Amino acid sequence: MESLRGPFKSAVPSNVVSPVRRCSRTACGRPAVATLTYVYADSTAVLGPLATYAEPHCYDLCSEHSERLTAPRGWEVVRLAVDTGPARPSGDDLEALANAVREAARPQDRAPGTTPTSPHGREVDPMEVARRAHLRVLRSPDS
Repeated sequence: MESLRGPFKSAVPSNVVSPVRRCSRTACGRPAVATLTYVYADSTAVLGPLATYAEPHCYDLCSEHSERLTAPRGWEVVRLAVDTGPARPSGDDLEALANAVREAARPQDRAPGTTPTSPHGREVDPMEVARRAHLRVLRSPDS
């Protein structure tokens, strides 16, 4: 259905969203290469490699703005090494992934009804040493 003004048109032109993250600085459209995070408690600005995900309280910066970054008087700027090359998985990453796949594929040897439970009634993984919120500490498979 069309209105009297013709077909509905957006007041803002719509472009295809770019998969490349852009610099957070106003009017800068260059690709981001680093992420800036402020640690207010320590009066520190931390500039490091581009974060995996865009976070609401972090700022993505292009190479020019990350090189020219200054902090307010009394603040310290911590610059972490920014890798300019393409990210490649390390041997440790691949080994950890392979071990996780092997562990997931391993059949469970427990008999029905013998699954240990926590005081909260949840099943407890025998490899689990400790738990804090959603994080778990697991025992090394060698021990």
